[in-house]
Amino acid sequence: MLKIKKKDKVLVLSGKDKGKKGEVLDIFPDKGKVVVAKINLVKKHTKPTQKDPGGIREKESPIAVSKVMLVCPKCSQASRPKFDKLSDGKKIRICRRCGEMII
Repeated sequence: MLKIKKKDKVLVLSGKDKGKKGEVLDIFPDKGKVVVAKINLVKKHTKPTQKDPGGIREKESPIAVSKVMLVCPKCSQASRPKFDKLSDGKKIRICRRCGEMII
């Protein structure tokens, strides 16, 4: 199970985009990778079609989950969340720094 979900804000820990923050757009749990908005941009060359003029486009490329860390929405600091269960059995993530629930 991954500690990161879609629409979470994450901090990049290493690589060319080290220190940048962004929102998770997509997750590939079987590959252990995530796509983060405006992080790890690569140039994609596209051929012209009837609808699209083609050219060079920039798009996000997946990066390893181990290279990103969850940012707590309350304290705005990167931390590794801990997991706990509510009384109804639902699993939740809790920030280790401020103790708040991460939804």
